[in-house]
Amino acid sequence: MKQQLLHTPEGVRDIYNGECEKKMVLQDNLRDTLKSYGYHAIETPTFEFFDIFGKEIGTIPSRELYKFFDREGNTLVLRPDITPSIARCAVKYYMDEELPIRLSYMGNTFINNNSYQGRLKENTQLGAELIGEDSVDADAEIIAMAVDCLLTSGLKEFQLGIGHAEFLQGLMDAAGLDEDSEEELKDLIANKNFFGVEEFVANLPMDTDLKQLFGKIGTFYNSADDLAEVKRLAAPYSRILHAVERLEKLDEVLKLYGVDKYVSYELSVISKYHYYTGIIFAGYTFGSGEPIVKGGRYDELLTHFGKKSPAIGFAVVIDQLLAALSRQKIPVYVENKTQLFVYDNAHKKEAIEQAKELRKNGNFVELLLYDPAHGKTEYEAYAKRTGIMQITYKIGE
Repeated sequence: MKQQLLHTPEGVRDIYNGECEKKMVLQDNLRDTLKSYGYHAIETPTFEFFDIFGKEIGTIPSRELYKFFDREGNTLVLRPDITPSIARCAVKYYMDEELPIRLSYMGNTFINNNSYQGRLKENTQLGAELIGEDSVDADAEIIAMAVDCLLTSGLKEFQLGIGHAEFLQGLMDAAGLDEDSEEELKDLIANKNFFGVEEFVANLPMDTDLKQLFGKIGTFYNSADDLAEVKRLAAPYSRILHAVERLEKLDEVLKLYGVDKYVSYELSVISKYHYYTGIIFAGYTFGSGEPIVKGGRYDELLTHFGKKSPAIGFAVVIDQLLAALSRQKIPVYVENKTQLFVYDNAHKKEAIEQAKELRKNGNFVELLLYDPAHGKTEYEAYAKRTGIMQITYKIGE
């Protein structure tokens, strides 16, 4: 029984020693990046009312939520996603604000995945939301900031795949698909089964141009110039055409930011969050099968809370990013300035007073009462394990 108490539940884990230090440094560096773009920190509760993440909002299915009850019998959930919480706050605290609102956050999310998926059920996310601006410039700022965060982390090789939610929705509407067929098609795309998509479309009666557009879903486009053929085929379908034109305009602004080499246009980008209405993207790198960054535009989400306002945002999945950095052998530099004072009872007063003075001046000091059972070699080994570079002995010889 005591041995069981040492283990964590499936899907969560302890983060300690050097890894925890690296995570804290990485988070601080990324937060500084968000601040450099003028984003202001906000913190929301770890659990909220069930309706904040209900089916109408378009977040994850109810079966994947951690649900419990308060004393009054209200259903509460551990947040699976922070964006709906930020939307709620934006309506509550910024209802009368007419200019764009820039908010940043960091916190843990909780999703009750199936055990066989092997995913963590608790993840740390750091992100930003730009609320009240529906321009292409806002789309570009968010994507440029996401790229900047990944560069700040030390990554050099990564790619953001950018799509548009209206492209796929426009295709399905033009093809006259019913709800079940839409879900089947989305599942095929989510699983990257583009041969399955081809077979699915082959059995549907539709115009040749529309069939060809479905065939473009699995293609990668390095720039908006490569979308010329897609744009030509989309000409008869205004909803699809508008999505392609938005990607073209976005590409122009991303070139001004100098981040266009880190993006590609992928019309197959899809999310389990159904609140996305426009630009949608996900970032990948070597050593991570899951996205390290994800985001998009959600112009209808705030209306669920009582304010009509466009918005776009992204989140960096810190745990996935840290794992990718480790697998790529990209160091996260942790500077340990701590000094170690090993003292005996005769030098206790001196050691404590000196440590207090050093701490007042911004230094870090760890005190260890000397145990004669341990020699200097053991204290030096301890310092090495914990990354301490300087040891001062205050003991009688």
